[in-house]
Order: sequence, then structure tokens, then C-alpha cells
Amino acid sequence: MSDLPPCPSCSSAYTYEDGALLVCPECAHEWSTDASLDPDAKVFKDANGNTLVDGDTVTVIKDLKVKGASLVVKVGTKVTNIRLIDGDHDIDCKIPGIGPMQLKTQFVKKA
Repeated sequence: MSDLPPCPSCSSAYTYEDGALLVCPECAHEWSTDASLDPDAKVFKDANGNTLVDGDTVTVIKDLKVKGASLVVKVGTKVTNIRLIDGDHDIDCKIPGIGPMQLKTQFVKKA
């Protein structure tokens, strides 16, 4: 018996390799062999579709008003060493001159 993982779609044990992909002959599902171990893990992407990871540096692409203050995070502000979190706002970071805050991934791009 092969040591290939079962199909994540239908749990069939009859999977086979086709180049860089694994294929299920029963349901025709194809998936990558280098996929993460947890298929339910959330992938964080910036405004351009680049994948973000903890510790990345991002740039703000839109003026953002800070709720409860008269401050504005200007376009082009670089934010270093981000942490990705689950919730409404995906990024936990410290912005120079403003302090700790949370941002949405749709308003940043990877630097």
C-alpha cells in the first residue's frame, strides 16, 4: 500500500501522484503535495494577493483614520514585524508615531 495521504475531499485511500499534484480517482479532486498539514488554516493575503506571514513588513495603501483619535495613518507608512491574528482586523502591529493597533489586510501591501 502506498504512503500517500487519503483524499481530503472524499477520504478515498486510492490517491496517486501526477507530477507535483496528488489526484483522487474516485472524485477527481486534485491538491498540491506541499500543502500545509492543516487544510483549514487561514491564509492571510495583502491587497495585491501576496501571502503574509508573522514578522513581515507591510506598507499602508490608503489613509486610515484612527477611531477615537484625531490621528491618521498616512499612505506609505511602513509597518514592521506584524503579527497575524484571527478576528475582524487581521494584523496586530505597532505603527511608528501612533502606537499599537490592528489593521485589516485589505489596506496593506507586502513591502
